[in-house]
Amino acid sequence: MTTLLIEDRIFEQHSMPSGHPECPERLMAIREALEGPGFEPLLRRGAAEVRDADLLAAHPPSHIQNIRAMSQVGGMAVDADTWTSPESYRVARLAAGSACAAVDAVLAGEARNAFVASRPPGHHAEAETAMGFCLFNNAVVAARHAQRLRDRERVAIVDWDVHHGNGTQALVWTDPSILYVSTHQSPLYPGTGSEDETGAGNIVNVTLPAGTDGPAYREVFADRVVPAVRAFAPDLVIVSAGFDAHARDPLAGLLLEAADFAWATRQVMQIADEACGGAVVSLLEGGYDLDGLADSVAAHVAELMRG
Repeated sequence: MTTLLIEDRIFEQHSMPSGHPECPERLMAIREALEGPGFEPLLRRGAAEVRDADLLAAHPPSHIQNIRAMSQVGGMAVDADTWTSPESYRVARLAAGSACAAVDAVLAGEARNAFVASRPPGHHAEAETAMGFCLFNNAVVAARHAQRLRDRERVAIVDWDVHHGNGTQALVWTDPSILYVSTHQSPLYPGTGSEDETGAGNIVNVTLPAGTDGPAYREVFADRVVPAVRAFAPDLVIVSAGFDAHARDPLAGLLLEAADFAWATRQVMQIADEACGGAVVSLLEGGYDLDGLADSVAAHVAELMRG
């Protein structure tokens, strides 16, 4: 079995104001990076529509209808950072659906693991609030899809985006069947994610000061993230794979390099090998320097392909 890559030019149709960091060019850079000969073995598929029941497992009808309405009027600002455009509702549904399709492919044995190169990202989206460039929470939609339709009772979400995934944390706060482990710079947007925020004992926040480099990150990841996920013994691991902790990224101050993301990928894969037959589904979150993003995704996917 190989690694599944879900990518589709439809994701470029979610547009933001000129100069916005969460831009279609992000996916263009990733596509170019994954076109090299080393990535020929990838199993490639296009976007997939989300089931209404899957979306409703994370968001109430009012939120879904609100995103749809904002898109239908030609797009509008949700807040100072987050916008919709005419295609945003459709594209956001496809991003969530592609996360679920990746879960299906991995758990059905069609692929060893998967990476979904989609936008908009998802980990800031709360049940009734779009924010932080995010409209629907793709990781939680995918986790609950795995539980509801694929009989995976315990899902771990590992989030290494430089920003705390406040939406994911809020959505699983009282749900001990989903473990949420986040490494993130603090203080930084959105201001959540302190280490005393533990939910139902299923939340592990690992805060990092600006200037944290690769060796320091690897040490804390090995000391805090790996034991927490291993002790949870997940039936599936979902990675909220943001690459904005890269040293080149303009929106934060961590100093990771592509090799550090490859190393973290290997740690997650080793836990998944032990606990759930290697079942890992990785979903793109942030990453706003195009070269840093492309290099980091290439390193991440190459590691996934090594199985």
